[in-house]
Amino acid sequence: MTDPTKKTAPNGWIILDKPRGLGSTQAVAAVKRNLREGGYAKTKTGHGGTLDPLAEGVLPIALGEATKLAGRMLDASKIYEFTIQFGEETSTLDTEGDVTETSDRRPPMAAVAAILEHFTGEIDQVPPAYSALKVDGKRAYDLARAGEEVELTTRAVTIYSLTMGAGYDAGDLPDSAFVTTAGRPDPYDVGAPLELADAITLTAHVSKGTYIRSLARDIARALGTVGHVTYLRRTKAGPFTEKQAISLDKLNEIGKGTPLEEVILPLEAGLDDIPALILSSDQAGAVRQGRVLTGQPQADGLYCGFHRDIPVALLELESGTAKVVRGFNLSDVAE
Repeated sequence: MTDPTKKTAPNGWIILDKPRGLGSTQAVAAVKRNLREGGYAKTKTGHGGTLDPLAEGVLPIALGEATKLAGRMLDASKIYEFTIQFGEETSTLDTEGDVTETSDRRPPMAAVAAILEHFTGEIDQVPPAYSALKVDGKRAYDLARAGEEVELTTRAVTIYSLTMGAGYDAGDLPDSAFVTTAGRPDPYDVGAPLELADAITLTAHVSKGTYIRSLARDIARALGTVGHVTYLRRTKAGPFTEKQAISLDKLNEIGKGTPLEEVILPLEAGLDDIPALILSSDQAGAVRQGRVLTGQPQADGLYCGFHRDIPVALLELESGTAKVVRGFNLSDVAE
């Protein structure tokens, strides 16, 4: 029986600016706790893409019917800012692990700028041993922590763009920057007076399945040295950006009585990249029953069907026929 003293369970998104040190599961638990303390009915909750505890930034948290879109969020591309500290590689490829290899070599800035194009596009990547991937039914990080040798399969990922921070751009560097003191065409041995990089901050727009820690490892090795990630921030996940994200302090205000409307985004905010298909009352009724719609003039593709501004379902349209991919159980008060 519904508790009349409880506020209606919400549907939509809370975009949390996850602080460093907080796990994604802990972040979801914090949302649940604040909804409970704020007097809301029990709400199904899930996140749209794990962030390591040492990472910070955009963590989409789906509420209610929006959890049906969490899978799409996992498949979405993401943007990260990250810093590679050169000179030490660690077991976890970040600051949490033990140092496993060192190098005195520091790459010139010009070499870093020049090599980024080799890590842009579709690349092959070996995930970190300390990852949540499963090996023979067990998590890789559990095996690694137990001291077992972890061998993960190379996977193809896509780096849509990879740029340097601090205003560095290979195109802005003089031609002399790429001439070595020995006169040899070695892109990793560009000579003085170029600045050497002890660390470098990059921005990467990547496909699902990309491990930034592995990317940092591979860039450092390609530059003739070793490195690990000391800073990692996600600035965009699917359609959601850090401008829409709220702090943990702001989240905690919900439990103290701040209206949820001040922080929640509607379910359809997670569908900004999908065109809308406006449905009549009869069509909306048919879609809610899982029936197909025929005679649709729109181009083939994925659509979000709306009736009176209420999302009804995700629809796959092919050759004029629209089939339900995922229905939403949202009330249409005007109907």
